Amino acid sequence: MEFTARDRLKLLGGASAFLLSACGGGSDNSSSTSGIGAGPSTPVTPTTPTTTTPPPTSPPPSGDVSIVDGLLRDTFTNNFKMGTAMTDNRVRANDLSAEIALAQFNSITPEYELKPDQIAPTEGVFNFVEADRIVDWALANNMEVRGHALVWHEATPDYFLQGSPAQIRARLENYVTTVVDHFRGRITIWDVANEVTSVDLYNGTNGVGPDRDTAWFQAVGNADYIDWAFLAARAADPNAQLFLSDYETENPMKRGWLIDIVRRLRARGVPIDGVGHQFHLQLNTDPDQALAAIDAVTNEFAGLINHVTELDVSFYTDPGSCWESETNCQPDVGNPAPADMLASQATLLRTLFNGLMLRSSVETVSFWGVRDGDSWLNESPTVRSNHPLLFDRDGNPKPALLAITDPNYVI
Repeated sequence: MEFTARDRLKLLGGASAFLLSACGGGSDNSSSTSGIGAGPSTPVTPTTPTTTTPPPTSPPPSGDVSIVDGLLRDTFTNNFKMGTAMTDNRVRANDLSAEIALAQFNSITPEYELKPDQIAPTEGVFNFVEADRIVDWALANNMEVRGHALVWHEATPDYFLQGSPAQIRARLENYVTTVVDHFRGRITIWDVANEVTSVDLYNGTNGVGPDRDTAWFQAVGNADYIDWAFLAARAADPNAQLFLSDYETENPMKRGWLIDIVRRLRARGVPIDGVGHQFHLQLNTDPDQALAAIDAVTNEFAGLINHVTELDVSFYTDPGSCWESETNCQPDVGNPAPADMLASQATLLRTLFNGLMLRSSVETVSFWGVRDGDSWLNESPTVRSNHPLLFDRDGNPKPALLAITDPNYVI
C-alpha cells in the first residue's frame, strides 16, 4: 500500500503506529517562511507518495521507528512544553505542517502575525484578524501561544520612531498596552523585546556592547525603550510572563552582553520574567555552549525562566560574507539530505536535549518551523536546500527526532 505523508499522519493515533522512514527524501514543494520577520508563504500540500514497510518481527534496525500521535510532546511532558512556529496561512489551509503541529506540539509561536508591522502598519489602526485566527486555533487545540514580538527593530513601522523621545515612548506604550490587553487571558507569554543585544562580535575585546545599535536605539538616544515596553506590558497584563529574547547566546561575548542588559533591567526594577534563547545552531556548534547560556541566566538571576524560542540546526557553516553579500556561501548539499549530516544533527540535538532536561529553569523548547521546507534557512542567507528541523519536506520524522525521543535509538 502507498500513503502520502498526509495519509500517514492521519493514521497515527491511539495505540496504532505505522512504520515511517527516518530519512525520507523528496522535493521541496513548500515556500519557506523566514524565521526573522518575512511575510506569509503560499501553503502547499506535498503529494509525493512514499511506501510504508510492515513492522519486522525482530527489533527494527536503526533508522526505523513507530511514531504515534503526541510522541514528541509526551516525551518531554515532565520537562518542558514542545513548541513550533506556525503561520496563519498554513492554519487556514490545514496543510501538512499544521497537521503535524497538532499531533506533536503543545505550544505555538505565530511566526509574523503578532509583529507591529502586521498589526499596526498605520498609526492608530489596529488589525487583529490574522493574529486572532491563529491564536484562537491554537487555544482551541489546547496549545499555549507565545506572543512574538512586541518590540523588534526589523518589524517596526517608521511612524513609531518619529518625534521626541517622549512622543516615541507614548506611542510605544499605547501600542503595547493595546495589543497585550487585546490578548489578555489568551496569550500569557510575550517576547517583549526581541534581538536588542549588540551583534558586534567580530572585533575581539573591542566589540561594542551591550546594546544593539538599532533604529529604536538611535531614535530614543539610548536603550530606555526596552524598559518602557516591559513596564507597559506588565501594566496591561500583570499575569503574563515577559521575556527578552535574543539569538547567538551560545557565543560567550554576546551572552555576556545579554546578561549585562538583564542585570540593568533588574537593577531598575523592570519586570522581566525570563530570557529566550534563539538557538539557530550549525552542525559544528558545541551544544555545551548553548547549555552554558541557560546556566548563565540561572546562576546570575534566581527565579528567571529560560525558554528556547527559535531552535533549528543549519547544515551550513557560512562565513560572514555569505550573510552580508551572498558571497563565499557553501554549495547546496542537495535533497535528500546527506546521511552523515543527518547523523551529526541528531547527535547534536540529543546532547542538547539531554542537557535541557536536566535544567529545571527551562519551561519551553520551540523549533522555528515544522518541516524542513518551512524553514527560513532555505532562503537565508542564500537560496539552497537546508534541513534544519525534525521533519523532512514530506513530513517524515528525521533521525534527529528519533534521537531525542528514544534514548535507545542508534544514530
